[in-house]
Amino acid sequence: QVQLVESGGGLVQAGDSLRLSCTASTSRYRFSDYAMGWFRQAPGKEREFVGGINSNGDNTHYAESVKGRFTVSRDNAENTVYLQMNSLKPEDTAVYYCAASDYTIVILTADQYNYWGQGTQVTVSS
Repeated sequence: QVQLVESGGGLVQAGDSLRLSCTASTSRYRFSDYAMGWFRQAPGKEREFVGGINSNGDNTHYAESVKGRFTVSRDNAENTVYLQMNSLKPEDTAVYYCAASDYTIVILTADQYNYWGQGTQVTVSS
């Protein structure tokens, strides 16, 4: 099993930066055995993929809406995955979730993730 706890959300202005962290507690396998992803859900909208990273951290993939502004990284020694968000826009406002997949490759779809955090709110004012 994997337990995930996100942190780092908050209220920022358009153009600001924010870094989200997600720390994992694993009971069966190592953190480095799991691909990780970030998703977000805005009010009235479906949860959408933001970015993902493979298990050893050398491959990432991003949604078009955040490409060039957001960066996913991980520190397997610290059991933590990060989402660095730059040039934030009001449309980035959402609850952000991290997720862990039993796969090791980058996963883009929510149904392939097995474990989810509780989410952290990010609000970007104009």
